[in-house]
Amino acid sequence: MKIRGAEIVIKCLIEEGVDTVFGYPGGTILNIYDELYKYSKDIRHILTAHEQGAAHAADGYARASGKVGVCMATSGPGACNLVTGIATAYMDSIPMVAITCNVAVSLLGKDSFQEVDIAGVTSPITKHNYIVKDVTTLAQTMHEAFAIARSGRPGPVLVDITKDVTAAETEFSAGGRIASPKEAIEFSAADIEEAVKLIGESSKPFIYAGGGVISSDASPELMKLAETLNAPVASSLMGQGCFPLSHRLSTGMIGMHGTKASNMSASKCDLMIAVGARFSDRVVSDVKRFAMNARILHIDIDPAEINKTVRVYRHLVGDAKAALAALLPKIKPRAADAWNEEVKEWSSHIPAAHSRQCELHPKFIMETIHASLGDKAILTTEVGQHQLWTAQFYPFSKPRTFISSGGLGTMGYGTGAAMGAQTAKPGMRVVHIAGDGSFRMNCNELATISHYNIPIVIVIMNNGVLGMVRQWQKLFYAERYSETTLDRPPDFVKLADAYGVRGYRAANEEEFKAALKAALAENKPAVIDCAIDHDEKVLPMVPGGKPLDEMILDS
Repeated sequence: MKIRGAEIVIKCLIEEGVDTVFGYPGGTILNIYDELYKYSKDIRHILTAHEQGAAHAADGYARASGKVGVCMATSGPGACNLVTGIATAYMDSIPMVAITCNVAVSLLGKDSFQEVDIAGVTSPITKHNYIVKDVTTLAQTMHEAFAIARSGRPGPVLVDITKDVTAAETEFSAGGRIASPKEAIEFSAADIEEAVKLIGESSKPFIYAGGGVISSDASPELMKLAETLNAPVASSLMGQGCFPLSHRLSTGMIGMHGTKASNMSASKCDLMIAVGARFSDRVVSDVKRFAMNARILHIDIDPAEINKTVRVYRHLVGDAKAALAALLPKIKPRAADAWNEEVKEWSSHIPAAHSRQCELHPKFIMETIHASLGDKAILTTEVGQHQLWTAQFYPFSKPRTFISSGGLGTMGYGTGAAMGAQTAKPGMRVVHIAGDGSFRMNCNELATISHYNIPIVIVIMNNGVLGMVRQWQKLFYAERYSETTLDRPPDFVKLADAYGVRGYRAANEEEFKAALKAALAENKPAVIDCAIDHDEKVLPMVPGGKPLDEMILDS
């Protein structure tokens, strides 16, 4: 049976198990949107206020669910508006398929109206991308895109389809979905034996866990490894939730704003087992002085990450879950000893306890949210101080409950991501933690949240400044606050009201408790504008280029 290319796209999405698409229509993608209208019972489309919001929503959907997120946009400016969201997903290894449409084949390369070589633009920030000029290859391309996005180290894939292909007809056969290939296991039995020997020789083992633990669903194996070795466990920003913060072996976050326990453990251990982590500059800081006393065992699915930043002693290339499963039966238990007591002593330092006398402190906000929702919440964030306070003060215990932009550090990410996360997990409550600077970049998505009644509670930590940049200016630029003071509208409560969203103000602890209680009582979207001191800092902090054990602990 012959059908149009546009219908092939929709049928392929259905075969891939896609139930939700985020997007914004335009001229070249009209044929696909026409088919979406016909298949609206099979696929829900959420019309965002901006294409960037659609990309971030697809990303948030993927992080919360573990499935491939999907977004759509038209050619030219529409496609370009997806770029930041695609780059965000690429940096954090998030499975996403972005579908764009372009001008007809006969118009390509002629500076036609709304023509952009989006495949060329996104080549450095996608795992793979396509431009489809022949309708007979469309179905195969769509299924390949999903297989690539979710296999191995996940990542975004872009499929750009010319408009004439969406209108052309060809034979279509159902059942073209490509099963994700079995993860390649590159490590050998000899590699496992060497790793076991290395672990057995250690007296001060330490585990550094990254986002790859979450991607590979390896949290149970990580837990067993830690408990077998009685090894302290630190998580990267992207690894939050892969190991319960409340566990006796957890030392919290590692890196520039990591805990004293994590950073000191990394500096003093004799063995570092890095699982699904890429040794980013925000963790390593001074490469030459990183983990100087340790031999490093690196477990990662991507061979390109091995020795990329830090030279390692041994490595296992393969899926983290498979690698840990191969190691665990061969590892001898290690009893807790003086090393654990030393780590426990470092753990007594509490990050960024009230460094200023303020009516409402970020730590109180996070503790109050946890007291209200516990482990039944997903927290999304923008990027800045509020993001790190969330990672520091919320005791995440489950994977896929902390959703944030790590590698790219995208201000404006979180509101779209919250929409995607809440859509993927309607049975959980999503609380979005935003800074006033970041929220200005995406507050237009309040229109989307309101229209679809997406019951997100947005908590704005409003300090009237670009807080993290101001912190650097205060510490390293002699308090020259160049263009970081946000002494301007809007009034966020009035803005929320304009979009039909309930707004609350909180200037002290009692007001925040009352606002949060009221917001959570309704299954509706809400905004809570919280007054935070403009000089509250994120501490500890490792100054750029310094070793991890040279932390600023107090303001």
